[in-house]
Amino acid sequence: MRRAFSALLLLASCAVLLAEPAAAQQLKGTLQKIAQTKTIRLGYLRESVPFSFVDASGDPSGYSIDLCKRVAAGVQQQLNLPELAIKWVPATLANRFDLVSSNAIDLECGTSTNSLSRQKQVDFSLMTWVDGGNFIVKAGQPSHGLADLAGKKVAVVAGTTTEAALREALKKGYVNAEVITVSKHLEGLDALNKGEVDAYASDQTILIGLALAVRDQMQVKLSDQNFSYEPYGLVLRRDDSDFKQAVNSVLARLYRSGQIVEVYKRWFGGLGEPSPMLIAMFAMNGIPE
Repeated sequence: MRRAFSALLLLASCAVLLAEPAAAQQLKGTLQKIAQTKTIRLGYLRESVPFSFVDASGDPSGYSIDLCKRVAAGVQQQLNLPELAIKWVPATLANRFDLVSSNAIDLECGTSTNSLSRQKQVDFSLMTWVDGGNFIVKAGQPSHGLADLAGKKVAVVAGTTTEAALREALKKGYVNAEVITVSKHLEGLDALNKGEVDAYASDQTILIGLALAVRDQMQVKLSDQNFSYEPYGLVLRRDDSDFKQAVNSVLARLYRSGQIVEVYKRWFGGLGEPSPMLIAMFAMNGIPE
Protein backbone atom coordinates (compact mmCIF):
# COMPACT_ATOMS: atom_id res chain seq x y z
CA MET A 1 0.00 0.00 0.00
CA ARG A 2 2.87 2.36 0.91
CA ARG A 3 4.54 1.68 -2.46
CA ALA A 4 1.26 2.20 -4.28
CA PHE A 5 0.60 5.46 -2.44
CA SER A 6 4.14 6.68 -3.23
CA ALA A 7 3.61 5.84 -6.89
CA LEU A 8 0.36 7.84 -6.93
CA LEU A 9 2.12 10.82 -5.36
CA LEU A 10 4.86 10.59 -7.99
CA LEU A 11 2.31 10.49 -10.80
CA ALA A 12 0.44 13.44 -9.32
CA SER A 13 3.66 15.44 -9.03
CA CYS A 14 4.54 14.68 -12.64
CA ALA A 15 1.07 15.73 -13.74
CA VAL A 16 1.47 19.08 -12.01
CA LEU A 17 4.93 19.63 -13.51
CA LEU A 18 3.67 18.75 -16.97
CA ALA A 19 0.54 20.87 -16.65
CA GLU A 20 2.40 24.17 -16.20
CA PRO A 21 4.38 23.97 -19.48
CA ALA A 22 1.26 22.77 -21.25
CA ALA A 23 -0.66 25.81 -20.04
CA ALA A 24 2.17 28.09 -21.11
CA GLN A 25 2.29 26.40 -24.51
CA GLN A 26 -1.37 27.21 -25.03
CA LEU A 27 -0.53 30.91 -25.19
CA LYS A 28 0.53 32.29 -28.55
CA GLY A 29 1.09 35.54 -30.34
CA THR A 30 0.95 38.74 -28.33
CA LEU A 31 -0.29 37.10 -25.13
CA GLN A 32 2.62 34.66 -25.15
CA LYS A 33 5.11 37.49 -25.63
CA ILE A 34 3.51 39.54 -22.85
CA ALA A 35 3.65 36.54 -20.51
CA GLN A 36 7.32 35.93 -21.32
CA THR A 37 8.50 39.53 -21.09
CA LYS A 38 6.01 40.66 -18.43
CA THR A 39 5.68 43.84 -20.49
CA ILE A 40 2.97 45.28 -22.72
CA ARG A 41 3.89 47.96 -25.26
CA LEU A 42 1.28 50.66 -25.76
CA GLY A 43 1.43 53.33 -28.45
CA TYR A 44 0.23 56.89 -27.80
CA LEU A 45 -0.16 60.17 -29.68
CA ARG A 46 1.32 63.40 -28.36
CA GLU A 47 -1.40 65.95 -29.18
CA SER A 48 -4.75 64.28 -29.83
CA VAL A 49 -6.49 65.96 -26.88
CA PRO A 50 -8.44 64.64 -25.01
CA PHE A 51 -7.97 61.08 -26.29
CA SER A 52 -4.22 60.60 -26.38
CA PHE A 53 -1.71 63.29 -25.49
CA VAL A 54 1.23 64.16 -23.24
CA ASP A 55 0.31 65.97 -20.03
CA ALA A 56 2.29 68.63 -18.17
CA SER A 57 4.34 65.91 -16.46
CA GLY A 58 5.30 64.36 -19.80
CA ASP A 59 3.12 61.28 -19.27
CA PRO A 60 0.62 59.83 -21.77
CA SER A 61 -2.91 60.85 -20.79
CA GLY A 62 -6.43 60.83 -22.17
CA TYR A 63 -9.57 58.81 -22.70
CA SER A 64 -7.94 56.20 -24.97
CA ILE A 65 -4.95 56.00 -22.62
CA ASP A 66 -7.24 55.19 -19.69
CA LEU A 67 -8.93 52.45 -21.72
CA CYS A 68 -5.56 50.92 -22.58
CA LYS A 69 -4.46 51.01 -18.93
CA ARG A 70 -7.61 49.05 -18.06
CA VAL A 71 -6.84 46.59 -20.85
CA ALA A 72 -3.32 46.12 -19.48
CA ALA A 73 -4.73 45.41 -16.00
CA GLY A 74 -7.20 42.93 -17.48
CA VAL A 75 -4.46 41.12 -19.43
CA GLN A 76 -2.29 40.96 -16.31
CA GLN A 77 -5.16 39.34 -14.42
CA GLN A 78 -5.95 36.93 -17.24
CA LEU A 79 -2.30 35.79 -17.45
CA ASN A 80 -2.00 35.64 -13.65
CA LEU A 81 1.11 37.83 -13.69
CA PRO A 82 2.27 39.31 -10.35
CA GLU A 83 3.54 42.36 -12.25
CA LEU A 84 3.06 43.76 -15.74
CA ALA A 85 5.16 46.70 -16.93
CA ILE A 86 3.72 49.16 -19.44
CA LYS A 87 6.18 50.45 -22.02
CA TRP A 88 4.81 53.63 -23.63
CA VAL A 89 5.89 54.10 -27.25
CA PRO A 90 5.26 57.44 -29.01
CA ALA A 91 3.41 57.20 -32.31
CA THR A 92 2.23 59.64 -34.94
CA LEU A 93 -0.84 59.79 -37.15
CA ALA A 94 1.44 58.80 -40.01
CA ASN A 95 3.25 55.77 -38.51
CA ARG A 96 0.79 54.35 -35.94
CA PHE A 97 -0.35 51.42 -38.10
CA ASP A 98 3.19 50.60 -39.22
CA LEU A 99 4.25 50.42 -35.55
CA VAL A 100 1.50 47.87 -34.90
CA SER A 101 2.20 45.81 -38.03
CA SER A 102 5.96 45.77 -37.43
CA ASN A 103 5.50 44.49 -33.86
CA ALA A 104 6.91 47.68 -32.33
CA ILE A 105 3.78 48.11 -30.21
CA ASP A 106 1.10 45.68 -29.08
CA LEU A 107 -1.82 48.11 -28.94
CA GLU A 108 -2.31 51.63 -30.29
CA CYS A 109 -4.20 53.92 -27.93
CA GLY A 110 -5.21 56.91 -29.99
CA THR A 111 -7.93 58.16 -32.28
CA SER A 112 -7.96 55.55 -35.02
CA THR A 113 -11.09 55.17 -37.11
CA ASN A 114 -11.99 51.60 -38.02
CA SER A 115 -12.38 51.35 -41.78
CA LEU A 116 -12.50 48.48 -44.28
CA SER A 117 -9.35 49.67 -46.03
CA ARG A 118 -7.41 49.84 -42.75
CA GLN A 119 -8.52 46.32 -41.82
CA LYS A 120 -6.29 45.09 -44.64
CA GLN A 121 -3.27 46.20 -42.60
CA VAL A 122 -4.33 46.03 -38.93
CA ASP A 123 -7.20 44.91 -36.74
CA PHE A 124 -9.45 46.85 -34.37
CA SER A 125 -11.01 46.27 -30.98
CA LEU A 126 -14.64 46.85 -30.14
CA MET A 127 -15.66 50.45 -30.76
CA THR A 128 -14.36 52.90 -28.18
CA TRP A 129 -15.92 56.14 -29.46
CA VAL A 130 -18.25 57.51 -32.14
CA ASP A 131 -17.25 60.76 -33.77
CA GLY A 132 -17.59 62.70 -37.01
CA GLY A 133 -15.44 64.93 -39.20
CA ASN A 134 -15.91 68.67 -38.73
CA PHE A 135 -13.93 71.89 -39.02
CA ILE A 136 -13.13 75.02 -37.06
CA VAL A 137 -12.68 78.61 -38.23
CA LYS A 138 -11.62 81.75 -36.43
CA ALA A 139 -14.35 83.35 -34.34
CA GLY A 140 -16.56 85.63 -36.42
CA GLN A 141 -16.20 83.62 -39.63
CA PRO A 142 -19.20 81.74 -41.14
CA SER A 143 -19.27 78.06 -40.15
CA HIS A 144 -22.71 76.63 -40.92
CA GLY A 145 -21.32 73.83 -43.06
CA LEU A 146 -19.00 72.88 -45.91
CA ALA A 147 -20.64 75.42 -48.24
CA ASP A 148 -18.96 78.16 -46.20
CA LEU A 149 -15.56 76.83 -47.34
CA ALA A 150 -16.20 77.66 -51.02
CA GLY A 151 -13.17 79.45 -52.46
CA LYS A 152 -11.21 78.99 -49.22
CA LYS A 153 -8.35 76.87 -47.91
CA VAL A 154 -8.91 74.13 -45.34
CA ALA A 155 -6.11 72.21 -43.60
CA VAL A 156 -6.30 68.55 -42.58
CA VAL A 157 -3.79 65.91 -41.44
CA ALA A 158 -2.57 63.91 -44.43
CA GLY A 159 -3.46 60.24 -44.74
CA THR A 160 -6.30 60.28 -42.22
CA THR A 161 -9.87 59.14 -42.78
CA THR A 162 -10.84 62.76 -42.16
CA GLU A 163 -8.85 63.85 -45.22
CA ALA A 164 -10.55 61.26 -47.42
CA ALA A 165 -14.00 62.10 -46.02
CA LEU A 166 -13.41 65.84 -46.42
CA ARG A 167 -12.38 65.53 -50.06
CA GLU A 168 -15.35 63.28 -50.78
CA ALA A 169 -17.81 65.58 -48.99
CA LEU A 170 -16.51 68.65 -50.83
CA LYS A 171 -16.80 66.80 -54.13
CA LYS A 172 -20.35 65.62 -53.46
CA GLY A 173 -21.38 69.07 -52.28
CA TYR A 174 -19.80 70.78 -55.30
CA VAL A 175 -17.77 72.97 -52.93
CA ASN A 176 -14.64 74.33 -54.58
CA ALA A 177 -12.28 74.54 -51.59
CA GLU A 178 -8.51 73.96 -51.57
CA VAL A 179 -7.40 71.16 -49.23
CA ILE A 180 -4.00 71.77 -47.59
CA THR A 181 -2.43 68.74 -45.88
CA VAL A 182 -0.38 69.01 -42.69
CA SER A 183 1.49 66.43 -40.63
CA LYS A 184 -0.05 67.09 -37.21
CA HIS A 185 -2.82 68.98 -35.41
CA LEU A 186 -0.67 71.80 -34.05
CA GLU A 187 0.63 72.51 -37.54
CA GLY A 188 -2.94 72.92 -38.78
CA LEU A 189 -3.87 75.17 -35.86
CA ASP A 190 -0.78 77.28 -36.44
CA ALA A 191 -1.67 77.72 -40.11
CA LEU A 192 -5.18 78.78 -39.11
CA ASN A 193 -3.84 81.24 -36.55
CA LYS A 194 -1.45 82.80 -39.10
CA GLY A 195 -4.17 83.10 -41.73
CA GLU A 196 -2.45 80.66 -44.08
CA VAL A 197 -5.68 78.61 -44.17
CA ASP A 198 -9.29 79.54 -43.46
CA ALA A 199 -10.30 76.39 -41.60
CA TYR A 200 -8.89 73.28 -39.94
CA ALA A 201 -10.67 69.91 -40.24
CA SER A 202 -10.45 66.90 -37.94
CA ASP A 203 -12.74 64.73 -35.82
CA GLN A 204 -15.20 66.88 -33.90
CA THR A 205 -14.18 65.80 -30.39
CA ILE A 206 -10.51 66.40 -31.16
CA LEU A 207 -11.37 69.87 -32.48
CA ILE A 208 -13.21 70.65 -29.24
CA GLY A 209 -10.21 69.54 -27.21
CA LEU A 210 -7.82 71.57 -29.36
CA ALA A 211 -10.07 74.64 -29.14
CA LEU A 212 -10.05 74.40 -25.34
CA ALA A 213 -6.28 73.95 -25.29
CA VAL A 214 -5.60 77.12 -27.35
CA ARG A 215 -8.48 79.28 -26.12
CA ASP A 216 -6.08 81.75 -24.49
CA GLN A 217 -4.15 82.23 -27.75
CA MET A 218 -6.87 81.95 -30.40
CA GLN A 219 -10.67 82.02 -30.43
CA VAL A 220 -12.20 79.51 -32.83
CA LYS A 221 -15.68 78.32 -33.73
CA LEU A 222 -16.89 74.83 -34.62
CA SER A 223 -18.99 74.22 -37.72
CA ASP A 224 -22.65 73.40 -37.17
CA GLN A 225 -22.53 70.19 -39.22
CA ASN A 226 -20.39 67.06 -39.31
CA PHE A 227 -19.43 65.73 -42.72
CA SER A 228 -18.49 62.12 -41.84
CA TYR A 229 -18.92 59.16 -39.45
CA GLU A 230 -15.84 58.08 -37.48
CA PRO A 231 -16.02 54.90 -35.31
CA TYR A 232 -12.88 54.66 -33.14
CA GLY A 233 -11.20 51.48 -31.94
CA LEU A 234 -7.92 50.41 -30.33
CA VAL A 235 -5.51 49.04 -32.95
CA LEU A 236 -3.82 45.63 -32.78
CA ARG A 237 -2.20 43.18 -35.15
CA ARG A 238 -4.22 41.06 -37.52
CA ASP A 239 -4.58 37.31 -37.04
CA ASP A 240 -4.15 37.50 -33.26
CA SER A 241 -7.61 36.41 -32.13
CA ASP A 242 -6.58 35.52 -28.56
CA PHE A 243 -5.20 38.98 -27.82
CA LYS A 244 -8.16 40.62 -29.54
CA GLN A 245 -10.52 38.64 -27.35
CA ALA A 246 -8.56 39.66 -24.23
CA VAL A 247 -8.82 43.34 -25.24
CA ASN A 248 -12.50 43.09 -26.11
CA SER A 249 -13.32 41.26 -22.88
CA VAL A 250 -12.05 44.24 -20.86
CA LEU A 251 -13.88 46.80 -23.00
CA ALA A 252 -17.15 44.84 -22.98
CA ARG A 253 -16.98 44.54 -19.20
CA LEU A 254 -16.39 48.29 -18.88
CA TYR A 255 -19.46 49.03 -20.99
CA ARG A 256 -21.63 46.34 -19.42
CA SER A 257 -20.84 47.38 -15.85
CA GLY A 258 -21.27 51.08 -16.49
CA GLN A 259 -17.69 51.82 -15.38
CA ILE A 260 -17.15 53.52 -18.73
CA VAL A 261 -19.17 56.44 -17.38
CA GLU A 262 -16.44 57.45 -14.92
CA VAL A 263 -13.86 57.35 -17.73
CA TYR A 264 -16.15 59.50 -19.89
CA LYS A 265 -16.74 62.03 -17.10
CA ARG A 266 -13.03 62.39 -16.43
CA TRP A 267 -12.32 63.53 -19.98
CA PHE A 268 -15.63 64.79 -21.35
CA GLY A 269 -17.62 65.78 -18.28
CA GLY A 270 -17.43 69.43 -19.29
CA LEU A 271 -19.33 68.62 -22.48
CA GLY A 272 -22.33 67.28 -20.56
CA GLU A 273 -23.87 63.81 -20.67
CA PRO A 274 -22.87 61.27 -23.36
CA SER A 275 -24.78 61.69 -26.61
CA PRO A 276 -27.58 59.21 -27.43
CA MET A 277 -25.35 57.77 -30.17
CA LEU A 278 -22.50 57.20 -27.73
CA ILE A 279 -24.81 55.63 -25.13
CA ALA A 280 -26.14 53.29 -27.83
CA MET A 281 -22.58 52.37 -28.83
CA PHE A 282 -21.65 51.49 -25.24
CA ALA A 283 -24.82 49.39 -24.90
CA MET A 284 -24.32 47.51 -28.18
CA ASN A 285 -20.68 46.73 -27.36
CA GLY A 286 -21.34 45.55 -23.81
CA ILE A 287 -21.25 41.97 -25.06
CA PRO A 288 -22.03 39.31 -22.40
CA GLU A 289 -19.42 36.76 -21.34
